[in-house]
Amino acid sequence: MTPETAAWVTSPDAAPLLAQAMAAPPTDELAVQTRLRRVGHAAEQVAAVLAVVAARRRGRAKFGASADRMFFTPDGLEQATRPELAARHTARFIAADVGWVADLGCGIGSDARSLAAAGLAVLGVEADPVTAAFARANLSPWDDARVVTGRAQEVPLPGEATGRHTGGVGVWVDPGRRVRGVADSRGRSRRVFALEEIEPSWEQVCRWAEQVPATGAKLSPSFPHGRIPAGAEAQWSSWLGEVLECAIWWGPLASAAGRTAAVCRPDGRGGGSEVVVTEAEAAVGSAATQPAVRRPADLGSWLWEADKAVVRAGLTGALVGRELAPGVGLSTGDAAADLPWARRYAVLDAMPARPKVVRAWLRARDVGSLTLKKRGASLDPLQFRHDVGKLEGSSEATLLLTTLGAAVTAIALG
Repeated sequence: MTPETAAWVTSPDAAPLLAQAMAAPPTDELAVQTRLRRVGHAAEQVAAVLAVVAARRRGRAKFGASADRMFFTPDGLEQATRPELAARHTARFIAADVGWVADLGCGIGSDARSLAAAGLAVLGVEADPVTAAFARANLSPWDDARVVTGRAQEVPLPGEATGRHTGGVGVWVDPGRRVRGVADSRGRSRRVFALEEIEPSWEQVCRWAEQVPATGAKLSPSFPHGRIPAGAEAQWSSWLGEVLECAIWWGPLASAAGRTAAVCRPDGRGGGSEVVVTEAEAAVGSAATQPAVRRPADLGSWLWEADKAVVRAGLTGALVGRELAPGVGLSTGDAAADLPWARRYAVLDAMPARPKVVRAWLRARDVGSLTLKKRGASLDPLQFRHDVGKLEGSSEATLLLTTLGAAVTAIALG
């Protein structure tokens, strides 16, 4: 899509066409295309309308009903912060008495929308002109939010409050983690994972944090522990068990120096709830102070599986009982304790993770439906399931493939 077409599709002129296309079932896309072309709309305009509508429908999974009024590029939708996590980011700026935020690399404006809705003044900066046009449209309901097209490095940042806005100045950075111009069949660019490949650079992000103390940055969950700046907080956040980001918080935005993990879930009221695990908790947890399990005979009655954000943050020492292996995120014990950030299972049995052994165990228990989980083992679950063979029983079973000592073990869970 060209910048000119993006400007048109976000204008009032395109609104009736978008409404018509949104009202039609997805299966009628060809009919909508034919109808719009028949009444004289240019091919690129029709294509833009259909692309916006398709993206809105995909966006409902992340943004709910709000997606039907928003504009997304393929990369922008995939990289956009979930509204529930954006609300958590916004809460930090509010708690730090920040009244004006520069959102550098704002994308389609998910975080900027959350900031603006909370009453903060926002300047969004986006290098891609199409994405910037979409962010501008997404922020149009708020008078104190604006978007400029340009490179974040070229935008001057004030060191204190701006204009009539009360409160201090903050910076939110979402560096690009995509290779521009290298797209797949859905228009999404190839991801980069190395910290050295993000744009703006990590060094530039740290310079902004030196200039504006209230700075936060959204980075990949693969962010290396050894690169956390002194005094800053690195928080790995998950949503329904999937680790979505590692956010670095400087100055007044940091709530605990070092590594933290936020386990986030829907709260049933359209928002999200969270449980935070810190380094201090991990340092004194029973899993951090007891030796790891070495053999199946050491397994207790219960097994805990930590949320992946806790594993990514390296905080598995906060688990109860004894870890099955350091850092894997599994622990075992006999006391039936509940952790809000870990799932508890009953340990039913354990055996060598060999297909023949497992097959005999499953058939002896009339198992016909098998769920395989894997942590800390090099086995391929799909290949292992194939090697176990066909099961024709009437009951179900869950097996965890993991390593105890040097032995790959299958643990039956209930």
